[in-house]
Amino acid sequence: MPLGPSILERLNRARADLRMGVPVVLTDAEGAALVVAAEEIDAPRLAGMRAMGGALSLAITDRRAATLKARAYDGDVARIAVPPDAPLAWLRAMADPARDLESPMKGPFHSLREGPAGLHRAAIRLAKSAHLLPAALVLPVTDGAGLAAAQGLTLIDMAEAGPALELATPLAPVASARLPMAAAEKGRLHVFRPGDGSEEHYAIEIGQPPRDAPVLARLHSACFTGDVLGSLKCDCGPQLHAALAQMGAEGAGVLLYLSQEGRGIGLANKMRAYSLQDQGFDTVEANHRLGFEDDERDFRIGAGILRQMGFGAVRLLTNNPAKCRMLEANGVSVVERVPLRAGHSRHNAAYLATKAAKSGHLL
Repeated sequence: MPLGPSILERLNRARADLRMGVPVVLTDAEGAALVVAAEEIDAPRLAGMRAMGGALSLAITDRRAATLKARAYDGDVARIAVPPDAPLAWLRAMADPARDLESPMKGPFHSLREGPAGLHRAAIRLAKSAHLLPAALVLPVTDGAGLAAAQGLTLIDMAEAGPALELATPLAPVASARLPMAAAEKGRLHVFRPGDGSEEHYAIEIGQPPRDAPVLARLHSACFTGDVLGSLKCDCGPQLHAALAQMGAEGAGVLLYLSQEGRGIGLANKMRAYSLQDQGFDTVEANHRLGFEDDERDFRIGAGILRQMGFGAVRLLTNNPAKCRMLEANGVSVVERVPLRAGHSRHNAAYLATKAAKSGHLL
């Protein structure tokens, strides 16, 4: 009977394990490895991995390696040999740039250049998708399936998982209900749930926009600090309310509220980036020091929701041309980019300047 989890469901189990500091086993055609998130591993598990023997390494992105002045021989990934006597604090400091000022001298490093890096790359990808710092301890093992069975660990075959990770996560409508709002009394909230058990996404529909004409739309990424707390460090909250107000004034529109906090890195990592900004780094520099790219969001999610709701063409409320390109690439026609200027202040002037200069926003 088909009662077992699919590969998408097993991947979500692996993400949950990594967030709890539980190792997972990854396999591919080159071998197998025991993997654990560097920021979550505890002393007993570190000792247990060392007791197994083998060459323990730390996988980090080339972005983080550049900050640490370590060699990334594998292009986008660096594999750093973990010294036998390296304490837990060293591993945490390697992963978390908030500690760069506390322990600036961590090297010299021995970056590995022989052997495959596929499982190290997969470990980083899983850590990112779990909203953890992109740094993972990797220990090669001879019998991955046997180890997983003996220790009750999640086993992921990357030959199967790799293609699944490239696909857009399937979304299913869960519920919708009428929702009168300050911006428009004729509102409706739709909830969409990903098939892999990750965070839900929402569509706020204003009025009854026809499906055979371009709809006024916005893809809005969740911003707890701006949308809920009224943070002055960004323009997210004012943009959210301005977009809803414009839809209310026109009598129709759809705003997608996507659970991709901090450009897709999660709230905890976003706060780490804020801490780095307090040290003088801009938004993009802070993301790079953390080990992330400028933007880790997946705009295919928004395109998928729009298509499910029956919208094939939009007038997109955005200052970000990349959103237009991503929607077009995923089957939604953008007939007009509608500028959205709101929330400019002295507190976010540098942030907005960085968005314009480094991320191509038209402000």
